[in-house]
Amino acid sequence: MNRLRRSTGPRRRAPRVRVGPVDRSLTGMAGLVAVAELVDRLGVVEALDDQVGPVKQRARGLSGGELLVGLASAQVAGQATLSGLDRLRSDEAGGLLAAVPFAPSRTAARLAGRFGLAQLAGVEGAVGVLASRWLARLPAQRRAELVTGRPTIDLDSSDVEVFGRKKRGVAYTYEGKKAGRPLLASWARAGLVLAADLLAGDQDVRPRAAGLLARALSNLPAAVCAPPLLRADSGFFTGELARAAVAAGVDFAIAAPRNSALWRAYAAVEENAWTDARDMTGAQVAASSSAPAGWPPGTYTVIRRVKVPAGEISADPRSRRRRTIPKDQLTLALDGVVDHAWAVSFIVTNIPANDPDGIVAVEHWFRGRADIETRIKDAKLGAGLRHLPSADSAVNQVWMWAAILAGWLSTMLQALTGFDQHAGRAHGDRLRHELILIPGRVTRHAGALTLRLPPGRDQHLPTGLDRLAPFRQPPDQRISLPTTSSGPWTRRRPGATAGPSPCPPPRDNINKPEKERSPIFHQTNRTTGGSRSESAPAQPTTRVQPPPEAKAPEP
Repeated sequence: MNRLRRSTGPRRRAPRVRVGPVDRSLTGMAGLVAVAELVDRLGVVEALDDQVGPVKQRARGLSGGELLVGLASAQVAGQATLSGLDRLRSDEAGGLLAAVPFAPSRTAARLAGRFGLAQLAGVEGAVGVLASRWLARLPAQRRAELVTGRPTIDLDSSDVEVFGRKKRGVAYTYEGKKAGRPLLASWARAGLVLAADLLAGDQDVRPRAAGLLARALSNLPAAVCAPPLLRADSGFFTGELARAAVAAGVDFAIAAPRNSALWRAYAAVEENAWTDARDMTGAQVAASSSAPAGWPPGTYTVIRRVKVPAGEISADPRSRRRRTIPKDQLTLALDGVVDHAWAVSFIVTNIPANDPDGIVAVEHWFRGRADIETRIKDAKLGAGLRHLPSADSAVNQVWMWAAILAGWLSTMLQALTGFDQHAGRAHGDRLRHELILIPGRVTRHAGALTLRLPPGRDQHLPTGLDRLAPFRQPPDQRISLPTTSSGPWTRRRPGATAGPSPCPPPRDNINKPEKERSPIFHQTNRTTGGSRSESAPAQPTTRVQPPPEAKAPEP
């Protein structure tokens, strides 16, 4: 065995390092210039100021739009607290590259505290304006996919734990944590949050779900002509949301909490009616005509069961998986009588599906609901929504919207520059590492700024700036987008004008009762709440089938 031998010559000593004077032309966040270019190209500050309005009497200093963009830029750069603004202000060269000046932390908190309900509604209104501007600048193919495909609206909420007795607008959750509860509505394929509320930790999200959906639909770009789809988990299981969705021309799919009626519907499904699920080992899917009482006509239930080996079932009665297994199967599996059991989930939907393949496609699409969980995770870990920084609830509302705006800037920047085409859309941490937190030297000559990057860190930033250059346009110029009234979704949004339809014409459906349309529906007189029996077939529907977008989870 060869052994490494130590050099017999004199050991070379490392050179002594001496820290020189501060060089104010150096910055550690040179990538903020790309965010600034995006803000300038889309007119983000102007759009926010138009919708928010003045937040103070005097016109000097920062406006409401500049405050929000500054907070969002700080969160993109990795600052998760208001005091992070002070650290960014000490970087003079980085401040020259930022979209707006960073406010001192105390000033930012004072200005954010002046946002009332009208100003917060204006922030949400600006989301719709920016979505239209961003969509108009996308490459033609990507724009066509978003315009002609059925947009999926995801609803979800998450708890943000806080500490301190003086915080207002928060409460203790059922888990005993003091928290605020952001409630979000996201456009899944685009990766953009369209509407949001900040609730206390003990507030129920269901009474606010219908209003949140309506606001999200109003913020969809007018060019999106296909009828939307709604996805939500069991926390939003309410007939009010389903009826509001149908009234707005939206097909829904909502996870249902397990109850005795749904367990009876599961037991009524014949064994030969199950079909293997897509991209999920050991899972099978079937459909039942059971529907909750008072829900819209055409509602049915998609049932999914997943095989669970008996050895993987926990003996702890608090186990979450145990609640998904029928009690008789659970007893047999724990006693060793059978070698497996079935974990069952229920989805209540009105999306037309006339054969087993359609049911499989609906269930496969519904699993893409994890997209909004990714949005929430990125708002917490990629931005600063993992805590609420102030005792003032208004400041926390502005902070939440700044985190959402940070996610918008990240998504829009990657889409317009094409960075999300190869390795997928980057989360906040990865974007910071590859594009934002890059060292550089800023010099000024003849009124122009020159940014010099170190070797090995110049792959993405110059390319991104070159790709943003063609989008130069006056920020206050409104972009007219084509819309249509001849497509399947005929409800007109405010500001939409008639024009040629970019959407394909709707396909005809055969108007048949539910019993005659498909053999996959198993009629039973034991419906969930007794809203439909075997002698009362469903009303005929004329809606179109879900297009390919609905048959696969969102990326």
